[in-house]
Formats: sequence, structure tokens, C-alpha cells
Amino acid sequence: MADSTTPVPKTCKVILAETIAKNLLAEVKESLDSMQSKGTQQPQLAAFLANDDPAAVKYAEWSKKTCEENGFKFDLRVVNKDLLEDEIMSANHDPAVDGIIVYYPIFPNNPTHDKYIQETVALSKDVEGLCHTHLQNMYYNVRFLDPRPPQKSLLPCTPLAIVKILEYLQIYNSILPYGNRLFGKTITVINRSEVNGRPLAALLANDGATVYSVDITGVQIFTRGQGIKQPRHQVLDKEGWRVEDCLPLSDVVIGGVPSDGYKVNTDLLRDGAVCINFSSFRNFDGPAVKEKASIYVPSVGKVTIAVLLRNLLRLIDNRQPNEAPKSES
Repeated sequence: MADSTTPVPKTCKVILAETIAKNLLAEVKESLDSMQSKGTQQPQLAAFLANDDPAAVKYAEWSKKTCEENGFKFDLRVVNKDLLEDEIMSANHDPAVDGIIVYYPIFPNNPTHDKYIQETVALSKDVEGLCHTHLQNMYYNVRFLDPRPPQKSLLPCTPLAIVKILEYLQIYNSILPYGNRLFGKTITVINRSEVNGRPLAALLANDGATVYSVDITGVQIFTRGQGIKQPRHQVLDKEGWRVEDCLPLSDVVIGGVPSDGYKVNTDLLRDGAVCINFSSFRNFDGPAVKEKASIYVPSVGKVTIAVLLRNLLRLIDNRQPNEAPKSES
């Protein structure tokens, strides 16, 4: 029998994004090989960098490396932000470009302008799934752009990466039907940005979870109603609630605060919670969270890039045979 001096083994398992990304990249490679055997040319991703944000630069570097290692062309275009719209429009009409990614934020003090830039990317080349049509489909829980022939709508890369991570961790219950596989799960998402946090909360709620969406203005709850009876998520304000009220209730806590100074209060985590960090900063104190969580995923970037390539192949697959890329915005 162990005495009081015997160390208690830690039960937290740290899962690296690279481990999860490997499985997705294997699927991507298989799909790419199949498409190229039918005559598809090497896909090309045009990437626009119009800021000097360190996280954006790092994301671009990882994207380039992953693309080139997996058979994709990666064309990084460093441009002046005042010329960005014209450069994107040119890429929209370039038949050599299969997909477009823009690294945000470009106008950090004017998010409306960033939203305008998102809408400048052609729907048929929007590898990030940020155009209005893709986002509307996501929020309304619509899976297809056009059912005949089936053209699947795209989902934003980072939110979809987190979904793929939760599937890998078996938080999704595969016994239940699609759309209900998070039934019974309570999840807190600490971020409600239009690019990441809000779409993620909607995706998780549309799959059956009860989601507490937290930002500096307060807490909202995303659900599909009592017993997940609604076809898509509903949103209610939780008056007077703060993140401290959500953490003890949550099976999964997802941090996405873009600040080095923010840390989740580990003491309030439920024992055995799953903790995932998608901020470029660590929202969890590593040693402390490992004492409380059952699973900790410290970053998601490499999974996001794998999803990016998956989305690029979906854009190509959505096109009719012998159809040139569309240029609608």
C-alpha cells in the first residue's frame, strides 16, 4: 500500500494538436490522390498577409509548411492593407487559384472593415468558410449549398478544428445520430468573436450541447431548447452571470482569449474537465490545469491547418466537372 509520501500519478493526458492533425492529413492525402487520379491539377492556395501580427505570421509559416508537405501549392502574398481588396478580387478571377485565405485582423480598430474584406472573397474560393452564405448556413444548421448535385457548405476553420478535436477525444457520442452527438454535454467557450467564438458556440449547440458563450460583455447560453427539440440553436442572455458561474458546470472548457494576461481560474474547473486552448496565448496555467483536467489540449493550430486543406479540397469537389472556378462574391 502506498504511504503518504508516495507521489500520486497524474491522470491528465496532454494531447498535442500534431497528433490529431496527422489523422486528418492522412484523410486529406487520400482524397487528394483520388482527385488527382481523375485529372485534378495540384491545388493552389493564395494566402494574403496584410498585417504584422506575430500569430498571423506564424499561422502563415505553418500553412506554407503543411501545404508543401502534403502536395498543395502555397502562394503567400504580402500586401499593403489598402491594396488588399483589389488583390483579392484579382485572385477571385484567377483560374490558377483554387482557394483564398486572409490572415486577420487587418483593421483591428475597425472590425466592420475586416468583415467587408471577408465578403470580398468569392464564395467558390472561400476556404475559410467566412462568406455570408457559409456562415448563414452554419448558423441555420444547413449542411448544403445545393443538394443537387450535393455541394457541401464550408465551416470556419478554427471552430471546425475544435469540433474535430472533440470528435477525436470522443466527447461526441457516436452512438447518437448526427446533430445530437453532444446531447448532455455542457461546454464553456471563452471568446465570442465573429470569426471563432460565436461560430464555435453555434456549431456545438447545433450538435446538441448546452454552451455558455463568454466575453467581456457577459454570458450567453446557446442551446437547441429543452431536450434539443429545436432544429437550430437559440441564444439567451444569462443576466448577471460571469465565467465563474459557468466553469463548475462544464464538461469542456475552451479558451480563446487573445491576451497573455488572461488565465482560466483552475480552482473552479470541474474535476476531470476537458480543457482546450485555441488562443495564440495560453489561457490555462499548464501545471495547474494538469492537476484538475482529465484531458488538456494546449493549442489547435496544426489541426486548423489540416482543416484548411480539407476545406480547399471541398471547394474543388463542389465544382462541376470541367467547370472553371466561379468568381461570385
